[in-house]
Amino acid sequence: MMKPLSVRIGVGVILAAVGIARAQTTPATIDGLVGAAKNAAGLEWSGTFLRLCIPPPPAPARGESATAPAAPAARGGVPARETWYAEPARVADNLYFLGTKVHSAWAIVGSDGIIILEALYDYAAPDEIIGGMKKLGLDSRKVKYVILSHAHADHDGGAKLLQDEIPGVHLVYGAEDWDAVDRSTNHAGGKPKRDIAGTDGMKISVGDASVQIITMPGHTPGTLSFLFEVKDNGKPMRIAYVGGTAIPFNSDAAYYDGYLASSKKMAKAAADFGATVLMTNHTEFDNGYFRAHTAAARKPGATNPYEVGREAVARYFAVVQNCTEAAKLRAATK
Repeated sequence: MMKPLSVRIGVGVILAAVGIARAQTTPATIDGLVGAAKNAAGLEWSGTFLRLCIPPPPAPARGESATAPAAPAARGGVPARETWYAEPARVADNLYFLGTKVHSAWAIVGSDGIIILEALYDYAAPDEIIGGMKKLGLDSRKVKYVILSHAHADHDGGAKLLQDEIPGVHLVYGAEDWDAVDRSTNHAGGKPKRDIAGTDGMKISVGDASVQIITMPGHTPGTLSFLFEVKDNGKPMRIAYVGGTAIPFNSDAAYYDGYLASSKKMAKAAADFGATVLMTNHTEFDNGYFRAHTAAARKPGATNPYEVGREAVARYFAVVQNCTEAAKLRAATK
């Protein structure tokens, strides 16, 4: 016979309390944290788990050969085009993928212009961003802002090209990363001219489309993450975009604590925003190359593959935070 509702609720509360107590008395271990991250990863975030929780093998000693061959490269050190080039794709009504097989870049189209997120490597930007927009029927002259998540060459190598090629465009970095760009003497793709410094909570708008900046120091001191809404089949789709995910495996406690604070901040911002989509700028973290082209090829009315729901978005941050805690413990034992 089923117990009364009040009894069942009481039992549930007691069991939950017991579970919390056990979690609080169980010391965190590397294996326990990695296991929790693996469970949180599910089917959506396996790439994030593998990159953040599993340390890479040690580099071969001098004189030894690596177990895997070097990536093919064309003359001048540019990787062979077939290893990185991806066709552009319309992912939602006003959201377009302009990335490579490895790195993401996006166009968000509003009623009064276009916002570009990321600038890729310098060798990829002409074909993927300028050429990709042309293939998709987007006018690059309508781009008003290019927002860079951080000052690493795989995401901002094309910044100067876009600044030079698009009349009146504004570049946005975090202030600390603008400082890094200004100090550099060999910036990949050339050094762009200093422009807008993105600040926490800043909204950058092009008519009815806007991007809200969340400062997220950690991957770099000036890393920026974003919250924005697009339309998909006429319905709102709310997106949390993490601007820097990878971590070192040999840092100190202060670094990991700062990174964790930023991740928790962004997790709360994403939850408060009601984000049901999680994107990053490396396709390995969010399966972005596959999802973008699946979204573009789906039948009318079909669910967008980027739509994973609030619970899955929260699990992404659980993966990141558990892996970071594990890295902190692992580094402390060396």
